Amino acid sequence: MIVARTLPDLRAACAALRRTHDAIGLVPTMGALHEGHRSLVRHAVASGAATVASIFVNPLQFAANEDLGRYPRDEAGDLAALEDEGCAVAWLPDVATMYPPDATTTISLEGPALRWEGDARPGHFRGVATVCAKLFGQVRADRAYFGEKDWQQLQVIRRMVADLLLPLEIVPVETVREADGLAMSSRNRFLSEEERRRAPRLFAVLQACAGDLAGGGAAAPVLARGEAQLRAEGFAPDYLALVDGPSLAPISAAAPGARLIAAARLGSVRLLDNVGVPPRA
Repeated sequence: MIVARTLPDLRAACAALRRTHDAIGLVPTMGALHEGHRSLVRHAVASGAATVASIFVNPLQFAANEDLGRYPRDEAGDLAALEDEGCAVAWLPDVATMYPPDATTTISLEGPALRWEGDARPGHFRGVATVCAKLFGQVRADRAYFGEKDWQQLQVIRRMVADLLLPLEIVPVETVREADGLAMSSRNRFLSEEERRRAPRLFAVLQACAGDLAGGGAAAPVLARGEAQLRAEGFAPDYLALVDGPSLAPISAAAPGARLIAAARLGSVRLLDNVGVPPRA
C-alpha cells in the first residue's frame, strides 16, 4: 500500500492505478477506523476498483464548541487496517493542503442539508460537502463509498454530486453494528461502561417505532412515545423523526422510501442512527 502525504505523490499513485485498473474507488474517512470503515474498503476492493482511502480530520465540519481536539486519532492502527483490507493508496493530507491560506471557496447547501443535523450543527454539512468535493477532485475516483449510518450526510453528498454533475457514483453501504445492535462509530470509545450498556437502546427504540409506523401508526404519537422511551433510558434526544429518505423532509406516516432518523446524547457522546420504515401494510 502506498501512503501519500502530498498532492504530487497522490497524483502519481492514482496515475499508476489508472494504468492497471478500470476504476478507482474512494473511501473518505476521518481515521480512528473501525469495522464500519473496513466494510467500506472491502466493498470498494470487492468491486474490482483500485481503492484509495483518505484519512483527514476535517476542521471545517466542526463548530467552535465541538470535539475537534478530542476526535480520536490512530494513524499507525488505521494504516495497518487499510493495508489488511487491500487498500491500494492511503491519502493523508494536512490542513494546509486541503485548505490553503488563500482559498475562498466552500459549498453552500440546501435540500437534504436542511433540518436535523443541519439545525443541530450549523455549518457542518458545508464542511462535509467542501472536503468531499476536494477529495473527489484530488483522487478523481469513479466511485465513492459512504455508510448509511450517517444517512443525512449520504443524501447531502448524493445531492451535491447530482447537482454539480460530478463524474462519479456514490455507493451506499449498510450500517455495520455491534452484536447488540449499536451502530459502530469512532466516538463509541468515549462511552462509559454503563453508557455502553444502555447505548443499544437507541437502535431498539428505532426498530420499535418503525414497526408501529409500518403497522399504520401516525408519526406524531409514535415519535412522542419513542422520545419518552429514550429519555427514560437516560438519553437526551436532539431529534427522532420520520422523513422521506432522499429529501429528509418530514412526513406524517410511513411511505415508500421512508426513513426513521435519530440523534441523541448519552453522557458526553452524541449517537446517530437510522432505520428504514416499510410502507404501511
